[in-house]
Amino acid sequence: MMYWGPVFGAVVLFVLLSPGLLIQIPGGNWYFEFGNFKTSVVSILVHSIIYFGFICVFLLAIGVHM
Repeated sequence: MMYWGPVFGAVVLFVLLSPGLLIQIPGGNWYFEFGNFKTSVVSILVHSIIYFGFICVFLLAIGVHM
């Protein structure tokens, strides 16, 4: 049977790290902007690198299982 922990973890991280939803790195006027619902190419790249890092840590190093 398939483990659903990695799937849930990936979905939660994807939602939380969506650029502009909770936080945007880098922001338009400041380095961090909270809840502005805007995005840019640089912000998408930064958030995708952070997402990749968290997914690697959670799935490979910690071994998340449910």
